[in-house]
Amino acid sequence: MKLVFAGTPEVAVPALDALLASGRHEVAAVVTRPDAPAGRGRRLIASPVAERAAEAGIEVLKPARPRDPEFLERLKEIAPDCCPVVAYGALLPRAALDIPARGWVNLHFSLLPAWRGAAPVQHAIMAGDEITGATTFLIEEGLDSGPVYGTVTEEIRPTDTSGDLLTRLAFAGAGLLAATMDGIEDGTVKAVPQPADGISHAPKVTVEDAHVDWNTPALRVDRVVRGCTPAPGAWTTFRGERLKIVQARPVPETTGLAPGQLSAGKNNVYVGTASYAVELLWVQPQGKKPMRAADWARGVRITAGESVGA
Repeated sequence: MKLVFAGTPEVAVPALDALLASGRHEVAAVVTRPDAPAGRGRRLIASPVAERAAEAGIEVLKPARPRDPEFLERLKEIAPDCCPVVAYGALLPRAALDIPARGWVNLHFSLLPAWRGAAPVQHAIMAGDEITGATTFLIEEGLDSGPVYGTVTEEIRPTDTSGDLLTRLAFAGAGLLAATMDGIEDGTVKAVPQPADGISHAPKVTVEDAHVDWNTPALRVDRVVRGCTPAPGAWTTFRGERLKIVQARPVPETTGLAPGQLSAGKNNVYVGTASYAVELLWVQPQGKKPMRAADWARGVRITAGESVGA
């Protein structure tokens, strides 16, 4: 088939690579979000997908909006058979959905209908799910509601951050998307409607969502820290300034600390929760680089009874 691939961030690159390497399909063009300012100089930077497509000599389309007439006209000229999508980042209008004969097929990083929305991996970790996966489905105008072609499953490990899990899903999902394209061409896969039950939603995780509540149990704190790493980054406050929690772990054998209360030894920093303590491993004070929590504690000279999140 002739394909136009739509995607933007680094997590979409493995799927593009898989389609380029398949040998069965022609990736005629790539659709991605416009260049965005990044770094201290706020210089415009092309998306990872745009950079990978440029390396491969593929035409790159960067519409400000997918409903822009110039973009829709160019897509009609290319006349793709199918448009595979991974984390493109913009809603597709009906005028775009109608152009490819076999539709737009999305790779979504959950087992639909669970965790429809922008942040399925983060929400799966924060909810304490033990299993997640990736799904290919035919895009409709509803949010991640289209019929499903295929799935792969992936265990959520006890120490997984959303970054860890998303990396594994990106590569597992890349194979699934390539196999789905093959099956659509062969006629060996059929899109099956999603079940009406088991639907959950995964909106974008905000900075406020990443604010750690020490009045919750240690397992909940751990899930928030892991689910919000690397972005937007779990955080608390200390002496009126924001303190980012880069890495932490529950310590069931450590009790006796009130929620938010700090206990700092030579090599360990503990924080009380509604159950047992959490050990801070790496933190990032406001305006500084990440550092070991023990080094941070020595530098700020924590006093007896002092707390975070007050």
